[in-house]
Amino acid sequence: MHKESYEQVSRRLNEELGRIGPEELADFLERRKEDLITGPHPFADYMRMKFKEKGVLQQNVFLAADLSENYGYKLIAQEKRTRQRDTILRLCLGAHFRPEEVREALILYGMAPLHGRFPRDAALMAAIRNEIRDPREVNRLLESCGQAPLIKNYE
Repeated sequence: MHKESYEQVSRRLNEELGRIGPEELADFLERRKEDLITGPHPFADYMRMKFKEKGVLQQNVFLAADLSENYGYKLIAQEKRTRQRDTILRLCLGAHFRPEEVREALILYGMAPLHGRFPRDAALMAAIRNEIRDPREVNRLLESCGQAPLIKNYE
């Protein structure tokens, strides 16, 4: 039997929530408790699960994201916080996340997902959809659109 992906479960839950009223909420939460996120570190759990699913090593993701291993591990473990959405995006690019995985990671971290109405976000979405992962190439794409680079002073 095919196991649903994290994103499929999220989509299914959101669709079901759109069809129920407040009086059905308690029943929904009870019926779907195995699918709900209740742990203290949902971002950390998600990232580790995705790294394992993709067969990537964390240290390789940190290298690709141009982050020190120490800082990267602390971000993933949620021992350190960042306000820089670009840092989380760099982790996602380094792990070769698909668009829906990037969206989920940003939301779980407490950040706004990419939105196509913002020019910089549109360029980042294009990079992700076209599997442009190298920070230099992402920077070139952003700068060609007149947008700020993902990593400043990165040659």
